[in-house]
Amino acid sequence: MSTTTATQFKRDILQDETTSEVTAILQENLTNLIDLALLMKQAHWNVVGPNFRSIHLQLDEIIETVRAGSDEVAERIVTLGVSADGRVSTVDADSKVETYPAGFVKVSETISRVADAVKQVIDSLRSAIERLGDLDAISEDMLIAISGELEKHLWMLQAQEA
Repeated sequence: MSTTTATQFKRDILQDETTSEVTAILQENLTNLIDLALLMKQAHWNVVGPNFRSIHLQLDEIIETVRAGSDEVAERIVTLGVSADGRVSTVDADSKVETYPAGFVKVSETISRVADAVKQVIDSLRSAIERLGDLDAISEDMLIAISGELEKHLWMLQAQEA
């Protein structure tokens, strides 16, 4: 199977150099979002302790947001004429999200670790938003929306640590 990183679209949305820069920024965040969704599912399956059910269900809500965000980012990359890369090997090699432990994890530690991971992804998104400001307002706006949703989830996680 042959793979390419760029299409031969006749009507480019951005200029070549800008496309390369924007899609590289988006790819970084795609990798982090995919890894965050996987981390959250690991946490969802293995959380134990008091209030298990509420955090178990809350994690699924966050996962939905993260997966929708990763899909938007991937589709934006492809819209710009570049192949999105969500392969396991790429996520493993390039994600900046801290690894989640194996085994069962108590509710309080789960909340803390998940909140830390969400914050890492928010930080990456916010950095990307700053870099995209002069390059592509559409991609910038998309990441602002994704970050806003994740920030709300972070608030709700942190409220449980108090």
